[in-house]
Amino acid sequence: MPISLDKQNALDIYESLTLIRHFEEECSTQYMQGFIRGFLHLYIGEEAVAVGTISELDEDDYIVSHYRDHGHALARKMDPKAIMAELMGKSTGVSGGRGGSMHLFDVSKGFMGGYAIVGGQLPIAVGIGTAIDYQNNGKVVMCFLGDGAVNEGYFHESLNLASLWKLPVIFILENNLYGMGSHIDKTHATGHNLYLSADEYGIPAVQVDGMDVLKVISTTRSAIERTRSGAGPTLIEANTYRFVGHSMADPQTYRNVKELGDWKTRDPISRFVNYSLSQNIFGPDDIAVVDERVKEIIKDAVEFAKQSQEPEIESMYRDVYE
Repeated sequence: MPISLDKQNALDIYESLTLIRHFEEECSTQYMQGFIRGFLHLYIGEEAVAVGTISELDEDDYIVSHYRDHGHALARKMDPKAIMAELMGKSTGVSGGRGGSMHLFDVSKGFMGGYAIVGGQLPIAVGIGTAIDYQNNGKVVMCFLGDGAVNEGYFHESLNLASLWKLPVIFILENNLYGMGSHIDKTHATGHNLYLSADEYGIPAVQVDGMDVLKVISTTRSAIERTRSGAGPTLIEANTYRFVGHSMADPQTYRNVKELGDWKTRDPISRFVNYSLSQNIFGPDDIAVVDERVKEIIKDAVEFAKQSQEPEIESMYRDVYE
């Protein structure tokens, strides 16, 4: 499905891509300075997947994410201030400072959480899809998972049930080649063709270049139309790459400099900018305006988070199911 871009649409895409990139870079800085603690998994390099998929959803659709969830939350237009506050463990965070990096949540945006257990988000998405099916309200739920989740039982159980019941679930498989430090060729029999796993369950599945935001948009648009029509689930394998380690604690000794350099030549932001400039969709001055706005958004987010209060000790018992 061809994508037609006007100037404002292209600038919106560029701003979303850039906001995620620079927000994550700032998170790294704040982590090194001790303002963000615990686990921190950055999304740098994978921005085109989040922006290209989530931008095609309606406002009342749902999203279920994994532990590398900052990019998805920002693409869903969640408040950067509240996200940064959550990362710093503050009471003004999206989860009240009690969830942290891997557990961003915003019901008002249909963002039904990031989940730290590998594959643990899949049954949640299927549950939401079941509710949508019962209500027959035309919504869809988009479920993000990494390549490491494909070997989990959750993956197979969830795809099987979603297919049997023709649930409105769109599975976005972000294949960044590494489950922590293990290359996909060493952990999965089909290697780079993880989408083939959906065949066993009768689910239509496709691969897309996850470093090309326009290709991701086109592929996602077709999948959403199919799923929203009542035809059942779809799986999209987006081939992408993280330019940083699995987490901030990762020394990255399992991959070489050349591999990283080769993938950086396919940087999703540079590719989109080069395309837009070559097609005269926007110009350098437009880029400068967006860059300045993003810089201010991130600056305000950091200041807001640092000035926010710590959660009260009693809040640890709030929202706990007994």
